[in-house]
Amino acid sequence: MKPVKVGVIGCGVIGTRHLSIASGAPHIELVAAADMIEANRKRAAERFAPPKMYTNDIDLLDDDEIEAVVLAFPTQYRTKIALRAFAKGKHVLIEKPIAMNVAEVNQLIAARGELVSGCCSSRQRFTPASRLVTRLITSGGLGALRTVHCRAIVGAGKEPNTARPAWRLIKAFNGGGILVNWGCYDIDYLLGITGWQLKPRTVFAQTWSVPQVFKSHIAPGSDAETHYNALIRCEDGIVLSLERGEFMTMHSHADWQIIGTEGSLKLNMGDGKPESVIHNRTTTAGGVESTSLSEADVAAESQHSTPLSDFAAAIRENRQPLTGLEQALVVQKITDAIYASAETGTAVEI
Repeated sequence: MKPVKVGVIGCGVIGTRHLSIASGAPHIELVAAADMIEANRKRAAERFAPPKMYTNDIDLLDDDEIEAVVLAFPTQYRTKIALRAFAKGKHVLIEKPIAMNVAEVNQLIAARGELVSGCCSSRQRFTPASRLVTRLITSGGLGALRTVHCRAIVGAGKEPNTARPAWRLIKAFNGGGILVNWGCYDIDYLLGITGWQLKPRTVFAQTWSVPQVFKSHIAPGSDAETHYNALIRCEDGIVLSLERGEFMTMHSHADWQIIGTEGSLKLNMGDGKPESVIHNRTTTAGGVESTSLSEADVAAESQHSTPLSDFAAAIRENRQPLTGLEQALVVQKITDAIYASAETGTAVEI
């Protein structure tokens, strides 16, 4: 496969990961990188030696050698630059969350045309466990789904002695807090492994900001949520239950479960090992019997283990990535509805 010529815009923490992947994947050729911050450009040049280094997105997008771009910078700027990239005929991979709101995602879909574009919220669905779970659920192994549930809690650590990144919990920069930082992974993962069969209709939710005892743990001026809880009723009576929190006043733990009429799964998005997934099988005579997915058939190997490697392959295979813009729109619709419900104190229709 002819390597896809890629440019990475944003050379911070997440951009560095993309630069590393682009530098090592045989089907990707790193052509250029761009960042407005000199220190970021210097680190990127030293570590990855991209042939070209730009100080802004405009110059990189004007580079005719580049076929595709990765947008790895704060959410508030991404839609504008993605639209500019589409206008230049570039394929676009967008970091998570996909955008600030549903209206922006609709703009992206309208502007994409025949180009390839997707979102990095799929990052957790490239593991062997995820592939096995997806195959089991979508083939009817659990019967008709009833509840899809996750609860992921991270307790607060010691008071930090370094400045906290402002973008993480300031709505104007990122569109929200823990819900867009991590909730987009949760929603994408659960919708993805269930084959995108969940059709959300009604959302009832609540969000909370950081407890006063941990105010010093976050950047001054932070106004976004650090804890949310949402109950989402989908078509066919399926209920999606989501809760995630950081800087919590309890110890860290995670609980992920999918319950159907013929069996259930207990798993953890952050652990991609098949042996960590418990499959509860059922029979009339024997009731519920638990086995590990490591005892099932081995998941088919995938050469694509990251959103960027899948994105590049999608370009050459003339398809959309694992999470394309239409799937990202569903994630964003749920996200917007959670915020709307939390603000009004009422159930919100999607």
